[in-house]
Amino acid sequence: MTHDVIVFLAALGLVGQVAVFAFAVLLLLRVAGVAAPLEWVRATVWGYELWLAFLVSAVATLGSLYLSERAHFFPCELCWFQRIFMYPLALTTVAAALANDHRFARYLLPLPVVGAAFSGYHLLVENGVVEQAQGCRVSAPGGCTTKWIDEFGYITIPTLALTAFALAFAFLLLAAVNRDEPAAAQR
Repeated sequence: MTHDVIVFLAALGLVGQVAVFAFAVLLLLRVAGVAAPLEWVRATVWGYELWLAFLVSAVATLGSLYLSERAHFFPCELCWFQRIFMYPLALTTVAAALANDHRFARYLLPLPVVGAAFSGYHLLVENGVVEQAQGCRVSAPGGCTTKWIDEFGYITIPTLALTAFALAFAFLLLAAVNRDEPAAAQR
């Protein structure tokens, strides 16, 4: 059962990475002066950006709780820091979505940015690029370098967290900067 859940989470992470890559390409096209593809995406998801950010952060939150509480993977110190930024994101995005308050999205943008920084640092520690701190060594068996999961040759827990933060940021950004809402949404 645990392995099936891990593979499912890794597959969701892979889909999320494709979505983040596509969003990055659309942003680059926008910077190059080709706005139509990004505008189409904005129009397509208009009104659902906050719900999509909630879905991503809720799946990440529930996934991390499953891995620690059911699979008994001990979260290290850096995992706890990532949780500090993911868990409130799930709660606040659902509140903003229920209120349909797109203006609130701009205040949530720092959560995935800081969380992604911790995830990126965790990946550096996990892969031996940066030496882990003493706090990491004592926080969990093997410290912050332990790869509790390693699916598809590279997807680990910090990779999943980084993907979730990047995807949540993309949806929040769409909600925050979409000032020209369609006429149907204004009614």
